[in-house]
Amino acid sequence: MATGCVVPPPPSLAGARGGLRGRGFLHRRLAASPMKDEPVASTNGAKDETVTDSLSVARRASRPGLSSSLSNPMSVVPTPFHPAEPSDLRFNRLRPSVEESDCKYKRFFGCYVAREAIIDEEYWIAAWLRAEHRYDDPSSERCVEGFKRKFASQEFHALKKRCSKLQGEKYICFVAVKNDDLKRTVLNSVVGTLDVCIRHPLHGEKFPVEPGKSPFHCKIYQPDQPKFGYLTNVCVAKYARRQGIASNMLLLAIDAARLNGAEDVYIHVHKDNLPAWRLYDQIGFRMVDFDGACQSSDLCLLTFSS
Repeated sequence: MATGCVVPPPPSLAGARGGLRGRGFLHRRLAASPMKDEPVASTNGAKDETVTDSLSVARRASRPGLSSSLSNPMSVVPTPFHPAEPSDLRFNRLRPSVEESDCKYKRFFGCYVAREAIIDEEYWIAAWLRAEHRYDDPSSERCVEGFKRKFASQEFHALKKRCSKLQGEKYICFVAVKNDDLKRTVLNSVVGTLDVCIRHPLHGEKFPVEPGKSPFHCKIYQPDQPKFGYLTNVCVAKYARRQGIASNMLLLAIDAARLNGAEDVYIHVHKDNLPAWRLYDQIGFRMVDFDGACQSSDLCLLTFSS
């Protein structure tokens, strides 16, 4: 699973091999048509859930210890907040229709649509997917369930705060949502997520640094320097992988960054995450050349080449 801030790296996304030639043509072709990560059918053999089933699943969310680690959408149940934490989240809320989700950025592909998150339940599912990928170890699932709940709760509030910023940087959370005629809950509609941050570099900053390792004490932006986009938290639900979800979310985020004035778009990837390397290479990402300097980190910085 590829992510811009993997520590440690979660299971990798599958990606088709892409050539190194015709980068500009490649991006134009990809932007004009949906992508598919690999020509492999979905592992989800279960029937789609109707609203009646969704309500019964949502009620089970009140039980501690439920997890979305299984391989079908019926089990994608986020663990609720601690009772002491106030929350207006309703996991039986129906998915907004395409008409209701009036988003500036949208990308239709197959039976999905990638767009901005617009309601709290979508932000929460995005946070829960990140918790699942951060603690993705089936052998110790019972031990880490509490860590998942805590991480998802913290990430939900942090994500809402980042996306509400009005100055300094623009932060967008994208989600991939099932797009069909069935009545579905948000809980059983969101299958992927990623974030993009568009901003000017900070004083003394040339490239985005690894998440959590920022050495900059000065938080003054350099408005005279061109903006850049930085992609993080690329996550896809297990049962929905290998259907082009990651590829299309990435392309939508790149387009959104460019429309907001970013000249370059960056992402970090673990050096041993070969499927992620193939996915990013297919889209057009290339490793950043730090003037020949050797990077000792396990994370490599890539930039999009159009």
